[in-house]
Amino acid sequence: MAEHSMDDQGGARLAHVPGGGVPTIIDTQQGMWGEPGQDVSGFATLNRQFDMPGQVAPPLDGWFAIVDNIVTEQLPDAIEARFVDRDELTLRVAPAYLTALARILRDDPYLRFEVCCSVSGVHYPMQTGAELHAVYHVLSITHNRRLRLEVAVPQDNPHILSVTRTWPMANYHERETYDMFGIIFDGHPALTRLLMPDDWVGYPQRKDYPLGGVDVQFKGARVAPPDKRRSYAR
Repeated sequence: MAEHSMDDQGGARLAHVPGGGVPTIIDTQQGMWGEPGQDVSGFATLNRQFDMPGQVAPPLDGWFAIVDNIVTEQLPDAIEARFVDRDELTLRVAPAYLTALARILRDDPYLRFEVCCSVSGVHYPMQTGAELHAVYHVLSITHNRRLRLEVAVPQDNPHILSVTRTWPMANYHERETYDMFGIIFDGHPALTRLLMPDDWVGYPQRKDYPLGGVDVQFKGARVAPPDKRRSYAR
């Protein structure tokens, strides 16, 4: 295994990684929602551009390099992309390698990411074939470091292996991500809805989920679609 530089306190020396790669524009949008002329949010004239941090290539620096070197030595095909933004490292992980990578991150003495703080979902409908992303925030208490993992899967086959055997605290986080985004975590001990009723249809935090007009259960009420709720003087 390659040598890994450590400081006197047992932590890696971290030099600044300048800005990461060139940002990638993934979408543009006018208003808050809906088609122009139908948006009654009060922000119909707002123009927004959505960009993602650009990829960076090895060699990285400081403890980023330690993580990258150890992972690529043991799982050469696991990392699909690397992103550095605001001094934070994100690794895009190939779905087939997620659980093996989780064990390495937890058990390797130079890494020791003992805690999975959260698992969340993101929906990018414009990324054909990789619309659903699961994002894992992991923490090394031993080395006082935080790392982000990201796994992308297609919306028509949203299967990712569960990390609960490595990080049991991910149990409820994976259930919530399944409930809100429809990502199926294979191997989860009890993958059921967490917030919505078991018979609920759809996944409320996907971008294709209706903004209102959805029956409210238990109260006999109905939330009106956004364009029916109110109007603004023009």
